[in-house]
Amino acid sequence: MSEVRVHNFSISLDGFGTGDVQSADAPFGHAGERLHEWMFATRFWDKTGGSLGADNAFADRNSVGIGAEIMGAGKFGPPGWQDDADWKGWWGPNPPFHSPVIVLTHRPRPAIEMEGGTTFHFLDATPAEAIEQAKTAADGKDVRIGGGATVIRDCVAAGLVDHMHLVQVPIVLGRGVRVWDGLEALEDSFDIEATSTPSGVTHLTFTKRR
Repeated sequence: MSEVRVHNFSISLDGFGTGDVQSADAPFGHAGERLHEWMFATRFWDKTGGSLGADNAFADRNSVGIGAEIMGAGKFGPPGWQDDADWKGWWGPNPPFHSPVIVLTHRPRPAIEMEGGTTFHFLDATPAEAIEQAKTAADGKDVRIGGGATVIRDCVAAGLVDHMHLVQVPIVLGRGVRVWDGLEALEDSFDIEATSTPSGVTHLTFTKRR
């Protein structure tokens, strides 16, 4: 049975998944790349010089068994990308998803087929509707919620996420978009495990109780 998963989503100590004032030059706002430095040091990211430790083991689960992805408008592009008919995402002609990707936006546009098996579909829908469509596209495989923080939060609040892997990075951002808002008593619905690694991050895994 197809599951809905979150992997490798980094948050600050105060729960922000991205910084403030996002732009084309600063996709994560004032956070820069500080939330993701742990990943850049892994073999998952750096195929020749990256480490093979615990961080890599967690990161490497990102794509296993995934058949489709859902992301928010803020992950697909900077503010105002909907006004640029030529915008096709941050990732160049061959995005790393290699699967159908549903982009949630209030301003849908025709699908964009990219190299490597990625096709972006633009949908104005509720989380439940988007997940239903993504499961159909995934053809029996799992669906990954790729972010940003608002999409993850909405899907968790609606009870739609089966497994969630968040990486708590030891920085304080103070502003941006938080994951935790409105998710009071999340621990009642998930079994939670925490694993700290030498890089200083803590891997938090949430498994939905049946």
